[in-house]
Amino acid sequence: MTRVVSIYLPDLSTDRIRRADPGIPAEQAIAVIAKSGSKRWVSATDSAAKKAGLRVGMQAAKAQALFQGLLMIDADPKADADALERITFWALSQYSPIVAVDAPDGIVMDTDGADHLRGGELAMLSGIANRFRGRGLTARVAIADTWGAAHACARAITRETVIVPRGETVKAVERLPISLLRLPEKMVGDLRILGFRTIGELSATPRAPLTLRFGPEIARRLDQIFGRIGEPIDPIRTPDLIEVSRIFQEPIGAAETIDKYVGRLVVELCNQLQKKGLGVRRVDLIVHKVDNTTQALRAGTAKAARDVAWLTKLFRDMTEKIDPGFGIEKLTLAAIMVEPLKEAQKASSLVEDEITDITPLIDIFGNRGQRVYRLAPVASDVPERSVQRIAPVAHDVVAAWPHHWPRPVRLLAHPELVEVIALMPDHPPVSVTWRGKRRKVKRADGPERIFGEWWQRTSEWAAVRDYFIIEDEAGERLWVFRAGDGVDSETGSHKWFVQGIFA
Repeated sequence: MTRVVSIYLPDLSTDRIRRADPGIPAEQAIAVIAKSGSKRWVSATDSAAKKAGLRVGMQAAKAQALFQGLLMIDADPKADADALERITFWALSQYSPIVAVDAPDGIVMDTDGADHLRGGELAMLSGIANRFRGRGLTARVAIADTWGAAHACARAITRETVIVPRGETVKAVERLPISLLRLPEKMVGDLRILGFRTIGELSATPRAPLTLRFGPEIARRLDQIFGRIGEPIDPIRTPDLIEVSRIFQEPIGAAETIDKYVGRLVVELCNQLQKKGLGVRRVDLIVHKVDNTTQALRAGTAKAARDVAWLTKLFRDMTEKIDPGFGIEKLTLAAIMVEPLKEAQKASSLVEDEITDITPLIDIFGNRGQRVYRLAPVASDVPERSVQRIAPVAHDVVAAWPHHWPRPVRLLAHPELVEVIALMPDHPPVSVTWRGKRRKVKRADGPERIFGEWWQRTSEWAAVRDYFIIEDEAGERLWVFRAGDGVDSETGSHKWFVQGIFA
């Protein structure tokens, strides 16, 4: 079953203004003013203006009188539309093959089959909200079975995310106002005059009188929000997007036939990429079915590629996920993310050994939804800050780990508190109790003193850790430390922790 994500950007205009002028203070209230002839009214406000009592539709003169020092900026619908389009293109490259503008203030995307790549629906929605917040954009994100339901829930909630469970669309939207049904404003006003307030009330009313008075639009929107009829998402495309398609006179559905035509599309796509000197990093296969629904598959590569055999294999490994339904009438292959790629001579066995390329293995794991990365050193004495994750094919990092003291092969995700018997300030532990097991220390080495990085955090001005390598009676070696110098309480709590395990 299709799952649709709606991203609502309630402060698109004011967020755009702040991003365009970083010098505007965070506490400065902003109101966007629209004009129609001699009339001027508030068309958008930021959170500070809302707290002061400003609301959309208020006369500009009244808003200015109500809030002294209000920054009033003329509305620019074209700039807002361009900003929304740029955000949509970014979302297309990041989240799903099927992403479209949900004008005037939102984005819609089909994430069917993509949530597992990001840890499930909750993790995916939280990640989307966090990334938008990190870009200075206020976002409300909802996922539901239909576009209409996701659109309505995203605009009805006050929190950042909402998940409508599969099959519970009616329960989720029946109490929402009819203004969220995506009907013309005049039609909504007329329905309110007739006494309709919620979507549930409208859906429980016989359709014949409504259709006779208002036309078929109400019935169509109700059927769409409840999933009785489909509402395909037409994905956004850039003018320079490299895309190839194949339309079939007779619908296809057999796996062998799908694989055959996908292979031909890959050949066509690689030919176009070669003409432009490009390689693909992310490519989408859009499956258009005869019942007016679509399904999408996305393949990514660790580095730019246009190898026909390899790209064909990546998609053939995924085509078993395609549900042809009543038949497929069109296949589209689009290069969503490309990079320059020059022809390179492979190593000759007459001169040197050919370098083994593990990129195909990385691609296989990556397209299965597994995170592939390398660990690289960071110039820091604090162990948990001395490691970073980098892309598997990224260039080598210049920094290196210190070699004057041994380091464990495994660092714990977080230092774990242990009970220790030790003579302070400089003696190693005599016994350690960790994870419910008491260990008698047979050998120990240390201390190695590490100071806090006061230039990063002022709270670490006097912070100290003393590290010891200990070995218990069973031969297991642990890396433990005491927070503090063992004398001055300002240097640390003097509690002991395990941070690593030696081989």
